[in-house]
Amino acid sequence: MTPNALLACDEHDAKLSFGALRDRALALARVLCARGVGAESRVAWLMPTRLDALVLTAALARLSAIQIPLMPTYGTRELAFILDQAAPALVLVPQRIRDTAPSTLVADAMAELQQAPRLEILDTLLQERVTAAPPERARPRTRPPARWIFYTSGTTAAPKGALHSDATLAASARGLEAPHGFVAADRVSLVFPYAHIGGPSLLFSALRVGHALILTETFEKQLVTETLSRNGVTLAGPGPAFWQAFIAAQRDAPDRPLFPKLRALIGGGAAKPANLQREARAVLGVDILSGYGLTECPGCAYNHLGDPEDVLASDGRAVLSAELEVVAPDGRALPSGQEGEIRVRGSMRFLGYLDSRLDREAIDAEGFVRTGDLGVLDAHGQLRVTGRKKDIIIRKGENISAKEIEDLLVHHPKVREVAVVGLPDATRGERCCAIVVLVDPSTPLTLAEVRDHCLAAGLMKLKMPEQVECVDALPTNSTGKVQKALLRSRFRDA
Repeated sequence: MTPNALLACDEHDAKLSFGALRDRALALARVLCARGVGAESRVAWLMPTRLDALVLTAALARLSAIQIPLMPTYGTRELAFILDQAAPALVLVPQRIRDTAPSTLVADAMAELQQAPRLEILDTLLQERVTAAPPERARPRTRPPARWIFYTSGTTAAPKGALHSDATLAASARGLEAPHGFVAADRVSLVFPYAHIGGPSLLFSALRVGHALILTETFEKQLVTETLSRNGVTLAGPGPAFWQAFIAAQRDAPDRPLFPKLRALIGGGAAKPANLQREARAVLGVDILSGYGLTECPGCAYNHLGDPEDVLASDGRAVLSAELEVVAPDGRALPSGQEGEIRVRGSMRFLGYLDSRLDREAIDAEGFVRTGDLGVLDAHGQLRVTGRKKDIIIRKGENISAKEIEDLLVHHPKVREVAVVGLPDATRGERCCAIVVLVDPSTPLTLAEVRDHCLAAGLMKLKMPEQVECVDALPTNSTGKVQKALLRSRFRDA
């Protein structure tokens, strides 16, 4: 037992030990229990990535409540949809998130509901003291009960409430251990929204292994870099936007290592640009351990520390208890090397959707999740994600993988970042549009240069981009995924 060991620290140098998490969570559980929260109570919370968020989730877990994490980036439309569908009895928010009062946002969202939940300020509850002990945790059932409702990001479809149990999150945490080689001395970054399924999964991992988490409330590059550097980060993530920021920060400080204890960059959630692995090794001296998963089956594939470079170029292999397969449109499993839809299952697989009518389309007869992603499995079980079914551009009947073009254009010397989308076209069906962030905005990139680059790389002419747009930055959601729907809307009539 290590109650005095560090569990988490933040950008303000506040610290939380394992013992303090237990004590503070039990104290908050007593307060919540006195307010009627118990087993099966639905409680939504909108919290930034703070130490108090860890305490809150532990307190609600102690009461066997059903937790509904809400992203701080949600607007009233998303909040109203989720609160109406999930119907929590209680919504918990902090007093402030930077310069805003989230209670106002939630109240505005609840004004549209016929039956609104109770709204409470967590800061106030944390100051209260109740001496009565909370009830004992309910005994586990044969089938693990749903304890979490995570909503999908909605970047490609309407948000769906995915039901998870403590057991599925624990399985996701266990799956991370072997790929990362977690040890108690590790310091792992948690600099993305804690309400994302990866947040509680990392807390489960810390509780299992004994490693510490480094939190920051917002992703401000300088703040995050300084916080991770000051606290000796060993594994930093969680995805391409963050990796690029760490690499850029080290380039700006060539005379001193910012992350001397760093063992790897870790994460997933978005396609890995083909050039990043080389840059991470050259600038930071570490590899990128990328993985694959989705809210419905988190962290089901991962690369491992020590994998050779050709393996690290893939999107990982099945972790403990997970299974991957690639299938044809008729559901038939395909042999290695052939592209098809990726399907996944394992102990971390969700229990189903809150709207159970969606389950039939999402889960096949063998219990595999139909991911909607396209990929290839090699003979060794390594997965390479090639795109999404909905990220395929169909031009004159020819299927064009957006990721294939992105992986080529990111190597152009003028290109820093790129996203490729299909735009409606009266004669072609769709046209291929490359939207780029330039290394030097004063040096434009022409369509002719793009096509010459693709031609030199051996790309067939039918797949050549037909439109190029330059932007200052690509729009992303809170987990770093490029929001292609916004790009399609912006440039569809260009």
